[in-house]
Parts: sequence; structure tokens; C-alpha cells
Amino acid sequence: MEHIIKINLMGGYVSAGDLYEILLIAESAGARDLRFGNRQQLYFTVKHSDLETLEMEMLRVNIPYEVDADEHANIISSYVGDTIFSNESWLKEGVYRDIFDLFNYQPKLKINLVDQQQTFVPFFSGNLNFISSDISNYWHFYIRFPKSNQFYRWPSLVYSDDIAVLAKITEDVVFAQKEYFFDQPKVNELFFYKLVSSKIPTSLSHRSEPLKLPDFYLPYYEGFNKYGNGQYWLGIYRRNELFPLEFLKDVCTLCVKTRIGQIYTTPWKSIIIKGIEQADRIEWGHILDRYRLNVRHAANELNWQIEDLCAEGLSLKHRLVREFEEADIRTYRLSFAIKTQPKTGLLGSVVIKKRSPGTFDIQHTRDFNPNNKDLIVYREALEIEDLAPSLAELCEYYYSVAARDKVAANFKKPKDDAGKSSQRLAYQCKNCLNIYDEQYGDGLNGIPAGTRFESMDNYTCSVCESPKDDFTIIQAVA
Repeated sequence: MEHIIKINLMGGYVSAGDLYEILLIAESAGARDLRFGNRQQLYFTVKHSDLETLEMEMLRVNIPYEVDADEHANIISSYVGDTIFSNESWLKEGVYRDIFDLFNYQPKLKINLVDQQQTFVPFFSGNLNFISSDISNYWHFYIRFPKSNQFYRWPSLVYSDDIAVLAKITEDVVFAQKEYFFDQPKVNELFFYKLVSSKIPTSLSHRSEPLKLPDFYLPYYEGFNKYGNGQYWLGIYRRNELFPLEFLKDVCTLCVKTRIGQIYTTPWKSIIIKGIEQADRIEWGHILDRYRLNVRHAANELNWQIEDLCAEGLSLKHRLVREFEEADIRTYRLSFAIKTQPKTGLLGSVVIKKRSPGTFDIQHTRDFNPNNKDLIVYREALEIEDLAPSLAELCEYYYSVAARDKVAANFKKPKDDAGKSSQRLAYQCKNCLNIYDEQYGDGLNGIPAGTRFESMDNYTCSVCESPKDDFTIIQAVA
């Protein structure tokens, strides 16, 4: 008999030293691999005979954990994308850390803390969703009532220092009044507001306007990538979701050696290491070589969400990705979720939902933005062999119909003096979808504006370092 051990990593980060301690404990209890979950937590399995050893070691180092349970939800955040996927927001490392420090309890409800300027971490996959506003240190607050798809927008903005208190009050109200707010088809929102607001110690005065969702774009989150002042970040994804403990121990050791303090987990079940210096990059490459880890997966394999520890969902994902690859289906700006259980909270542009053994429904959000909460049924009761063709048709629909207005606006051709349309070209990496535009050059590679693409012999992508031959010609945005 095996037991599943779950450890929540608040905010989706952990110090290299703490992770190394966890790895040693897992190893002493017989674990050989580790997984990361949709909520930036970690899992490993141990045999029943080794459970007592693990419990003693966890008690010694005071690490909260759960055995075969999911009573306490991890607080997830977009902190993982700070400085690499999100640079323009007031929401920086210090704000995240200050908010995390205010949580002096382990939540039972799922809490999301996300920057509205990014789309790497989902907005509404939690029960309590705090999304940064345009006003510094103020947040939108959206509640998704547990075991339901009913959302309620709190009428005022929430100050950063009040997030933990408001989250605890909301959770207490929900669990004290389960007959009204837990697993209910319809919730009395006014009753809920009165109960929660009566317990809030401070006044929330900034009135909240509805959040305007940014267009969805999933950045390529794998491989070595330049950012900042010549540093690199490294993203590592595992097709089977398993990270060898020995590999992670070497990662922690090198982090400590090169003075990298933290390792980040993502909602896409991968990890990111930031702050790698150019001089240390060779050593990181040696670790990838030693464990034969590939960091060049196709973008259409990285945009999937499946339930944690779900062999059925993972197998279906592998099958559909293979069929997508064989059919050469474009999935740029789309994301997919596979739900084998009801009410799991996974979000995607396209949702494949298990209906019964061997049959599935396909749904999509109204505007194909995974952060939109409004789902539309596209196909029902499909056999598994019919999924890929139907998904291909839906992708075609997205590009030919649903995205037509957006594409027309973004790629409108400027007119020359004679009134004729002129066209400016750019070059797009087929691996990470990064674009080289001659008009702007490439600051990360030190290439000035106006440099012609054809004139560069040894150009490599500034994001994933793919060679020049991996770029295709596209029409530049006017």
C-alpha cells in the first residue's frame, strides 16, 4: 500500500535549502520521484511501511503536510512570473511576500493572488480570487462558491493588508453556513455580502469596477531564456510529470552554490529557476545532460491543464497531443483542460469533460479566453477517437471566425501615399513564438533597430535560443 504525501508551497515558491530538506526526507522514506500540481504544490508517494519514518522527520523539521488528503488548499500566485512574464505592474516581489506573511492559518478554500497584467497563472481557478487592480496595493475580489460555477464580484477593492483577514472571514462564513454557500446550485449573494461585511474590521471604500480581462497569451515557459541584465531563467517541464529526486537535489545544490535563493513552481506542473548568471549556465546545462532532460517540447504540448495525479487525463493528453502533431494543428493563444472529475475548477480556452466511460463533451469559453467564466457546449457524447477531429474543427473555428475581428484589428495594413496597402514583415520562432521585428531589433541580443533579419548569419532566438532557421515569415503588427 502506498500513501500520497502533499506539501503546499505558499505562493508557488520554496527556498533551495528547504526543498533540499524535503527531498532528503522523501528519499529516506523510499520516494524516488516528485510531482508538482496545478496549485503549485508538490506530491510524492511512500510505502505504508515507511510512513512512520516520514512522519517523524516531518515533525522534526516542522513541515506541514497531508497524507492521502487535500484538506488544506495551496495559495497560488503569479509571483513565479514576476520579472520574466510581468514587468509593468506595481505588483512586485515585496508585495507578494508581505501578503504571504499575513496568512497565519492554512486555508481550506483555494486562494489565488494574481497580477492582472499576466496570463501565465489563471485568474479564477480558486474559490477566493484576488486580482491586482490599476490602483497600487488594491485588488479585485471574485468569489467562486465551493463546488459550484457561481461567481460573485465583491463590490469594493481590497487593500493588500486586508487580504488575509478577508479570506479568513469569507472561509469561516462559507463553512459555518454550508447549507447556503457550499455545493449549492444557487447562492443568495446579498445574504453572503451582509454576513461577510458585518465581520470586516475595516471599511473597504474603493468601489470596484468590473475587471477587464487581458487577451490570453501563454508564454513559452521552458528552456533557457534571457531576461533583465543579462541573466537567464530556466524552465523545466516533464512530459510524465515526474521529477527525479536526484535531479532536484542537484538543482538545489547548484542553486545554493550560485546564490540562487528560490525555486518556483508553476500551475503547468513545471519549475522555474531565475537569476542564472551567464558564467553558470554551463553547469546548469551539465545537470540537464546528466539526467537526459529535454527542454525543447513543442508549444502545443505545454498549453494543457489536467487534474493532479490523474493517469487517465495524462494518457488522454498524450494521445491528443500526438494526434495534433500528426495533423499539424495550430493551437497558438489557446489552452486546453481535461476534466475526468466534476467540479475540479480547471480552466482552459477549450475544456474536454468526461461524460461517461469512453465518452466526452467539448466546451469552450465564449471568447476563447481561459479566464472567461462563461462556457459554451461545442460537442457532446463524443467517442475518444472522435475527440481530435472535433478539436481540430474547433481550432479552425477559432481562427476563422471567433478571432476574425481581433486579427483584422491587429494586422491591419497601413496605406502608402498612393492609397495602396503596403506590408511589413516580421519573423516568428516556431518553437516559442517569439517575434523578431526589424523595426525594433532585439535589445536582449544587442541588435539595434533597423537590422535586417537576412543580414544576420548566426542569429538565435532571444527567448529560447532556437537557430535562425527555426523562424518563419509573418506579417508584422502595424
